[in-house]
Amino acid sequence: MQINQKSSFFYYLGRFLFKVMFVTLYRCKSEGQENIPKDTGVIMAPNHMSFFDPPLTGCFMKQDLYFMGKQELFSVPILGFLIKRTNAFPVKRGMQDVAAFRNVFALLENKKALLMFPEGTRSKDGKLGKARAGVGMVACNAQVPIVPVKITNTNNMKRFKQLKIKYGKPIIPPKEYTKENYLSLSEKILSEIEKL
Repeated sequence: MQINQKSSFFYYLGRFLFKVMFVTLYRCKSEGQENIPKDTGVIMAPNHMSFFDPPLTGCFMKQDLYFMGKQELFSVPILGFLIKRTNAFPVKRGMQDVAAFRNVFALLENKKALLMFPEGTRSKDGKLGKARAGVGMVACNAQVPIVPVKITNTNNMKRFKQLKIKYGKPIIPPKEYTKENYLSLSEKILSEIEKL
């Protein structure tokens, strides 16, 4: 599935409604938006605790945000219809998905903002998990900056704890790299998230 690189009405409506919800119900505070590079492809790299992390990451950005979702979500009634229209595209987990990575590199080449989780999967206890090499691999090969993003309390949505999101300073990938750099770059991103 090739992603449409023009955001739909549903994307903007969803971004607005989520922002209203996060600010009014969860007293969300955001900072560091000035750290997000403009006029270039960029990887937004937050910690991951909840399904609410992608909309929270994107609703305070000026740029439109694109992200991958597991393929199974796209076949769920209603959800599948909506997710296809909110800048998401499917990825087959547990295997190399060539089509998904074509979308990834096409988006970055066209100066879009792409969400990728350095941990690769959600944390069940709210603590940072182990880094995966994926973000580092994409950043090195695409030669785009990565913005570490710290999200607080999306694992406590039912308790209505205050949400916080902080965008850190961009990390520039090495111009000369080996496969070993992929994981070390992802580990550096998590280290920067921890400091935020």
